[in-house]
Amino acid sequence: MNEERKNKIAQTALRRQGNLTVILENIDDPHNVGAVLRSCDAVGIHEIYLLFTEKSLEQDEFTVGKRSSAGSRKWVDIHVFNDVQSCFDAVRSKYQKVMSTHLSEDAVSLHDIDLTESLALLFGNEKIGLSDVALSYSDGNFLIPMLGMSQSLNLSVACAVTLFEAQRQRLDKGMYTENNAWSIESRMELLEDYMQRKHKEYGDGRNHTYKIDC
Repeated sequence: MNEERKNKIAQTALRRQGNLTVILENIDDPHNVGAVLRSCDAVGIHEIYLLFTEKSLEQDEFTVGKRSSAGSRKWVDIHVFNDVQSCFDAVRSKYQKVMSTHLSEDAVSLHDIDLTESLALLFGNEKIGLSDVALSYSDGNFLIPMLGMSQSLNLSVACAVTLFEAQRQRLDKGMYTENNAWSIESRMELLEDYMQRKHKEYGDGRNHTYKIDC
């Protein structure tokens, strides 16, 4: 591995935001997950959570489409659950607050929430949105302001818009440099892990499969 590549990996690890993640519930299109992975990597998220509660979607394995996620699968960990309580227990053990994208009377604008907090962003199924059970674990709802005739966005687009607003807020507070909320020790551990991953074989061009954690 040349020095330029080593430096890029080091910078990626040191900029990771250990207090920001995404939860996706009952996503039925693997390519949407792949696109979300790509956005997560771009804004410095190191892990996401997939929750499957619908019987029609419940599965022991989830394959992420290669084309939409490109190399992001190497650098963003995926935790897969089919039990709501187990999923949110895992999330709450690391992140202080859960905010969901849901149309409700108390929903606030994306631009009015603090995305620099320790936060998990919850997104639902492409057609029916979030389940009532998942929403019961949310601390609040937000909406992306829209000024046209359409009042909805594709899941991966909505996630990207939200994440890059989080990136903007975090850049303003220097959270990718001197004010990173994640300890330097944790980021150095991640860097060591990334270096080990780089030296492993990443497959023969087929999709990668991630096992369920629970």
